[in-house]
Amino acid sequence: MTRVTGERRAMITVTPGMRRLCASVLGMEAIVIGLFTPVAINTQGISPAVAVTVGIGLAVLCVLAAGMLKRPFAYVLGSVIQLLAIAAGFMVPTMFFLGLIFTALWITAIFVARRVEGVTSR
Repeated sequence: MTRVTGERRAMITVTPGMRRLCASVLGMEAIVIGLFTPVAINTQGISPAVAVTVGIGLAVLCVLAAGMLKRPFAYVLGSVIQLLAIAAGFMVPTMFFLGLIFTALWITAIFVARRVEGVTSR
């Protein structure tokens, strides 16, 4: 049983560079998703209660996930946030595009940080 746990830890190794890059992505995404709220209300006619719940809720989730990036499960949470940001496109169609951009940045942040820190640790 400890062998499986050791293998799981090896699969998700959190490095300082990965934390910094991913926190940057989530921080910028929190701002964009927070600004989603007035756009949803004013241009799409979404009820303010729904728009605030979705927009501010996702922005707060981004900030919370950014604060927990020392733990591997936060990267799973960050990935779920990316899917939710894309799904927000059903309320404001521009979010499909912005969600895809942030998803690409999220994936890039993880892989670039791992690659760079793998090279520098040799």
